[in-house]
Amino acid sequence: MPTLFVVATPIGNLSDMTPRAMETLKNVALIAAEDTRVTRKLLSAFALHTPLTSCHEHNETDKAQTIIARMLEENIDVALTTDAGTPCISDPGSVLVDLAIQNGIEVIAIPGASAIVAALSISGFALEEFTFYGFLPRQKGALAVKLSEMASRSRVAVVYESPHRVIDLISAIQEQFPSTLCSVSCDLTKKFELTLHGTVSQVLATLKENPKAEKGEYCLVLKWQDTLKEEEKEEASLEAMLFDCVIKGMSVRDGMETLIAQGHRKNAVYAASLRLKELLKQ
Repeated sequence: MPTLFVVATPIGNLSDMTPRAMETLKNVALIAAEDTRVTRKLLSAFALHTPLTSCHEHNETDKAQTIIARMLEENIDVALTTDAGTPCISDPGSVLVDLAIQNGIEVIAIPGASAIVAALSISGFALEEFTFYGFLPRQKGALAVKLSEMASRSRVAVVYESPHRVIDLISAIQEQFPSTLCSVSCDLTKKFELTLHGTVSQVLATLKENPKAEKGEYCLVLKWQDTLKEEEKEEASLEAMLFDCVIKGMSVRDGMETLIAQGHRKNAVYAASLRLKELLKQ
C-alpha cells in the first residue's frame, strides 16, 4: 500500500532541513508542492531531483483526486510540502491528507520547522495550553468580534500576520485589550530574525519606530490579562456566536432568538447584540 508523507521544510534557514526529510523527498516517486518553483529551489540546494506536481489552495480539491488515484493505481509513495514549514497548518494540504485517509492510504508526518512552535518557545509565557487562530479577519468589525472571542476563550493565543498589516492588528488589540502581553516574532530562523516582548503598547511603539517593520512574516503570541469581568466575558463570547449566526445568513434578531432558545440569558444576549451592531458599523 502506498504512503503519503507530510514533510516539514525550513521556514528560512536551510540548516533546519532534517536528514529524514531529505531522505524522504529523495525516495518518494512524486512531491505534491504548494509552489513547484519554491520546492524546486529547495531540492536543488540538496541535489535532489524528485518529480514535482503542484497542489495549492486553488487546485487542491481536483488535484488531490488525481494524486490519490495515481498512488493507488501505480502503488507509489508521495510527499506533501508547502513553501515553508509544516503542511496543513494555515497552508494547503488537508484536502489531500483527508482523501488519503479515506482511501486507506497510510499518512506519516515528517516533522520539522514550525513558526508556531518556534514563536511559542521564545515567548516566555507559561504554555500548559494555547490556541492557534491562524490569520484573523481584516474587516475592522469582524476583527473586533474575533478578538473578543479569543480573549474570552483562551489564555494564550497564537496568530499569523503579514508585514503590511501587523501594525494595524496590534493597534486593534491595544484599542480593545490594552493590557495584553505579547511576544511578536518576525523572520524566524532568518538572518534578521527579531522578537519583541512587552505590552501591546510597548511592542507597537517599537514597530512604528522600525523602518523595516513591513518586511518578513509575523507570528504573534498573545497573553490576555484578566481585564474582563465574568459578565463581560459571557457577552464577548455571545458576540462571536451572534456573528457566526450572521455569517450563516441569519439576522441579528434571529440569531438572538436562537441563542436564547439554547438557554443563554436574555439580558446577556441583548447586551451582546448591541455591541455586535456597533462593531458591524465600523
